[in-house]
Amino acid sequence: MRKKEQEEMQQFDDAKRTFLSGENFYAQHLLGAHRTGNGYVFRVWAPNALAVFLVGDFNDWQGLPMEKDDASGIWQVYTDIVNEGDLYKFKVRQANGREILKIDPFAVRFEKRPGDAAELYSFPEKKWRDGLWRGRSKRSNAFKRPLNIYEMHASSWKHHEDGTPFSFADLKNELVPYLVEMNYTHVEFMPLMEHPLGRSWGYQLIGYFAMSSYYGTPEEFQDFVEACHLNNIGVFVDWVPGHYCINDDTLPYYDGTPQFEYTDPDRAKNNRWGSINFDLGKPQVQSFLISSAMFWIEMFHIDGIRVDAVSSMIYRDYDDGPWTPNHEGGNRNFEGYYFLQKLNAVIKLAHPNVLMIAEESSSETPVTGMIESGSLGFDFKWNMGWMNDVLRFYEMDPVHRKDNFNLITFSFMYMMQENFILPLSHDEVVHGKKSLMHKMWGDRYKQFAQLRNLYTYFMMHPGKKLLFMGSEWGQFLEWKFDEGLEWNDLNDPLNHSMQLFTSELNDFYKNQTALWELEDSYDTIEIIDADNTSESILSFMRKGKRKKDFLIVILNMTPIERNDFHIGVPYSGTYKEVWNTEMKEFGGTWTKHNVDCQSEPIKFKEYDQLIKTTVPALGAIVLKPESINTRKK
Repeated sequence: MRKKEQEEMQQFDDAKRTFLSGENFYAQHLLGAHRTGNGYVFRVWAPNALAVFLVGDFNDWQGLPMEKDDASGIWQVYTDIVNEGDLYKFKVRQANGREILKIDPFAVRFEKRPGDAAELYSFPEKKWRDGLWRGRSKRSNAFKRPLNIYEMHASSWKHHEDGTPFSFADLKNELVPYLVEMNYTHVEFMPLMEHPLGRSWGYQLIGYFAMSSYYGTPEEFQDFVEACHLNNIGVFVDWVPGHYCINDDTLPYYDGTPQFEYTDPDRAKNNRWGSINFDLGKPQVQSFLISSAMFWIEMFHIDGIRVDAVSSMIYRDYDDGPWTPNHEGGNRNFEGYYFLQKLNAVIKLAHPNVLMIAEESSSETPVTGMIESGSLGFDFKWNMGWMNDVLRFYEMDPVHRKDNFNLITFSFMYMMQENFILPLSHDEVVHGKKSLMHKMWGDRYKQFAQLRNLYTYFMMHPGKKLLFMGSEWGQFLEWKFDEGLEWNDLNDPLNHSMQLFTSELNDFYKNQTALWELEDSYDTIEIIDADNTSESILSFMRKGKRKKDFLIVILNMTPIERNDFHIGVPYSGTYKEVWNTEMKEFGGTWTKHNVDCQSEPIKFKEYDQLIKTTVPALGAIVLKPESINTRKK
């Protein structure tokens, strides 16, 4: 045997060995369909199958027998009767003798719904032009930079006149300029991987290496990401490693035995979402999932992965069905816990600048930070508690807000326990929960006033930001996954003004270093008055590195304008209003900002200086020092 053939054989043996041990993070190069010579070699892992056949439109869906490597459980066949674009599946004779057509778990392309056959598809090598963006990302500290995310469902942002959704070629031309115009730093997509049912929003996956053909081609998504990077926009993608689609012809019980799922049927079945849970302790499943994450990072140059439903992966009792305690008698899912630590360690070793984000709703397990300290190792965690408390507060009649003021102040007690993202996400504008604008109390004018107040609080509160599409202009209707957004709303002056407000607020956030420079430390914030429940006014400071770099935030949660409002300030001097939610261009009634405030040597709480200003009804203002004396506080 020639030396080259020996080396290839050794590489093949190493790939099989590491796949079985959970250490092959490029398993798509081993399994799936690969061009070889004048044909293709097909490989599939089905260790307990009695027989496997390759079927497709190239052989009238008649079985081409595959050979099994008993040591690895991998079946293989080579054929030269196939061509690019052909559709195929595997006919699996399962352990009990039942025969069923199954998808290729490692396919990189599937036919369009409702079909789910894999398509023979080769990626042309792309010559990327985003080197400047990637170089800046390597030198940047994400924790000390602005991070403002526009969350999207790819196929319901806009539709063509004939009702068909935008592809990524369309989104490149229209969405990228929109993100720039709206001053977002990042865009995040709900799962783009192949899924058979649009109603699942992409969270019931079948193809972990395939972008859904419903959204266009993989090359179009590559070009979209490149266009984002050339315009200084980062791209995140949601990913679902906890559970998968229950459809019988996809991953569940692939070879007739628990293969990708837990052996215990109670642990395998996900009752809450009608899906199947991965056995995250199985080495081959770890190779499969980590390879999927690496594939999306490297093939598409994405800047971060948001891992869905982390709580369901780390707690045995998270689901609605029966559960069994672990060997220690507790509810910790050790398989999920250690898998997530391994996932984050592998990704951060290979791609230190890719951000790993957890959607996790509990507080019992440290999620962000160093793995060595017991954390799961994520960079950021969605702050679900903040989101629930804040929306509950803004939905209530202002007459009751004084008695529930802790809903908007409690987060100050724990805001540094994790690296948080504040999410106003898709989950809050569906299933009868109403849109964010519709949640607000009062008539239409007051609803918009409170939405501007909410977004200002959202931007001024420590934590990175995420807002779901359509919320930026206050869409009244709930989000519909199968329709485009209500873009006609922008013909209404209030919606149009709201869109301008969000764009200007995003720009304000990006340009005010006090809002993100010290965000990983309590030094970033100083509470001025969180006890003014009688007037329902909250005031605090956000601070940057320089002593003179700070903002004073005042939020009025009632429909009563507060004239001659007193507030303490840290230094003597002049303070200028730099933000006011009630300006006419934003949909309010004010035509001029408050006049500059000159401090007076009057005691206010622990402050020796005081200023007076006017705070609009249901409004928020932000002041910035114009000329102050910092030598004496």
